[in-house]
Amino acid sequence: MLEELKEILVIQELDMKMIRLVRVKKERQKELQQIEDLRKELHAQTQEKEAEIEGLGKNIQTLESKIQEVGAKVKKLEGQQINIKKADEFNALTQEMTQAEREKIALEQKVSDLVDKRVAEEEMLTKIRDSLKSSEEGSLQVENEIRSSIKLINEEGSQLKIERDAHAKKAHPETLHIYERLLRNKKDRVVVPVENRTCSGCHIVLTAQHENLVRKGENLVFCEHCSRIHYWQENEVPEGAATVPKRRRRRATANF
Repeated sequence: MLEELKEILVIQELDMKMIRLVRVKKERQKELQQIEDLRKELHAQTQEKEAEIEGLGKNIQTLESKIQEVGAKVKKLEGQQINIKKADEFNALTQEMTQAEREKIALEQKVSDLVDKRVAEEEMLTKIRDSLKSSEEGSLQVENEIRSSIKLINEEGSQLKIERDAHAKKAHPETLHIYERLLRNKKDRVVVPVENRTCSGCHIVLTAQHENLVRKGENLVFCEHCSRIHYWQENEVPEGAATVPKRRRRRATANF
């Protein structure tokens, strides 16, 4: 193995741990966001339902005022009718009173319908408030657990960063730069062994000449298919470096 790759392999394992931590942290943050989104949605539903109930109440008051006005009109017509002696005038007032009574009945029906609707909306509001309270109480422990988990992830990540920086100082600068550029592109292992003349990264079969160059370990050798850096798997693996599990070989597809 090329000597300068030994330190890079240790750095790579630390990077893989940090990448996994970042992924777990994002998932935990996503869980927190989902809890917060649910709470916001229930708050929004509560406010919307309260506004709707308030609007129904105002409509009911308006209609009740109209009912009182119509009732007063009917009483006035009744008073006028007492003093009427002509039949045609009496009949005209009777007809007007009948129309007023019908209007009053229609208004009272509307009020009754709105009252029923308000009762139903108030029941729904109670359920939403209960759900919100239950959500807030039930999620509190979960949120605390998630935040504690994120705190531990941050602490572990900081420790890994310190360890990584220490190894980076000992690494070959140019090789480290190449490795980091590849890592930014792939977000996965970019320094991989050749196994059975196959790249452990893209799992495509390599040429015998390529394998010999890797075996010699004189210079950096890049996979011609995925651009990963290849190294020859020796008996002794550098401390901190993990071997890549073997996978089924796949031959490169010829381009025509």
